[in-house]
Amino acid sequence: MRFQLTEDQQALREGVRGLLAARFGRERLREVAEGSELDRGLWRELGTAGFFALRLPEEAGGVGLGLPEAVLAFEEAGRVLLPGPLIATHLAAGEVPGAATGEAVVTVVDGGGVVEWLAAADVVRGGAAGAVAIRSVDPLTPLHRVAGAAAVEPDADGGRTDVLLTSLLTAAEQLGSAARVCELAVQHARTREQFGRPIGAFQAVQHLCAGMLVRVEVARAAVYAAAVTVDPADVAAARLLADEAAVRGARDCVQVHGGMGFTWESDVHLYLKRAWVRARRPGSVTECEELLADELLAEVR
Repeated sequence: MRFQLTEDQQALREGVRGLLAARFGRERLREVAEGSELDRGLWRELGTAGFFALRLPEEAGGVGLGLPEAVLAFEEAGRVLLPGPLIATHLAAGEVPGAATGEAVVTVVDGGGVVEWLAAADVVRGGAAGAVAIRSVDPLTPLHRVAGAAAVEPDADGGRTDVLLTSLLTAAEQLGSAARVCELAVQHARTREQFGRPIGAFQAVQHLCAGMLVRVEVARAAVYAAAVTVDPADVAAARLLADEAAVRGARDCVQVHGGMGFTWESDVHLYLKRAWVRARRPGSVTECEELLADELLAEVR
């Protein structure tokens, strides 16, 4: 199966990348990492650009595109570590007033009772009574825990669909991050010199970068395929591969950067921390592995 993007899809990707480059560059990233609040102006700009309403039908005020296009947009968001409850707001478009246009920030309590960006949210799906702040490894993702909370499930089918889409869009974000840290590693390997030559000339560094690239491209094929089929097994496989590409890629990128990769001044550690936080969202490794195991056992039977 070939996944050649159409001209419209390429234009969408370039448009989202251009918007984020102009409004969420490295300086803004560092401001948020150091404790700044969610940028509501950028949130509204994303709404105006159709980011949250991509899959909403045109007759309902949306863009009228499909899941593959949403995956491309969320991949770009992952590249720049765009903060905020993007997926929850996207899934709420058409259901929660203001979500589609970016006027409302929507977050959701997940199956473990954890909610992202609670303080910035206008609407919390699942309720947040008794929420207590918990320490987040990612400075770009504040977390709260709600005692006795359950995941939002409007009905059995709707609940399963939301988890499926959350998992796929999370995989898209992980893919974007994985691709970006691969680029950062290669750039550093080309410019950083040791013993009078670029460190990229050393085989150990080459192997790290090559492994990152392979994981990114395998994950990309799986994520794009899952966006087309929306099959639970395909989504599970895509999520597993994207989580691995993001986490291992960021760890290897830290290694390529050496001691610099662990410092606050470097952005590399932020990609690793965000990858860790995303990996615990609904559709995590254990859930995906169990789903795929059930699929394989069903085929044997």
